[in-house]
Amino acid sequence: MKTLFTILAGMLISAGSFAQNQWICSKGETSFFSETPLENIAAFNKNVVSIIDFSTGQVAVKMNVAAFKFKNHLMEEHFNENYMETEKYPVATFSGKMQGNADPAKNGTYDITATGQLTMHGVSRERTLKGRLIVNGNEITLLADFDVALKDHKIDVPTLVIAKIAENIAVKNKFVFSRK
Repeated sequence: MKTLFTILAGMLISAGSFAQNQWICSKGETSFFSETPLENIAAFNKNVVSIIDFSTGQVAVKMNVAAFKFKNHLMEEHFNENYMETEKYPVATFSGKMQGNADPAKNGTYDITATGQLTMHGVSRERTLKGRLIVNGNEITLLADFDVALKDHKIDVPTLVIAKIAENIAVKNKFVFSRK
């Protein structure tokens, strides 16, 4: 399977069809929320990159995990050092293929799915993610919400703080694409 870098580079380099079929988002937003009886944890990342190629259905997303911002600096430090180990695993990615009847040339809202590899904390899992594409002229917005089970990506939570962190984390994404 191609690496995410290869897919992104190939999409950016392919000439001719880029303006018609490929869309890029350079400032996407990903947030997550963990609800527990003791403490809620929320963070956001506003520097997520994504590309969609409507001619092939390929979609790729890449984010710097350390770019998540928390209200509490100590939470951010624990997230990076103890849970996500961002020095060892600096990026999270999704690379897959979209299914659905989305037409970037027709304004409207389209329900889509994408099946591919979600990689975080050094562990890749095949996932089918649901989303909604909103086409409005020269702008396409992708909204996608899904849950991530910490155990699926070997993210360990010390027993001392297990009650403070949910086993499943709710992830929300908003990417606004434009033609390049």
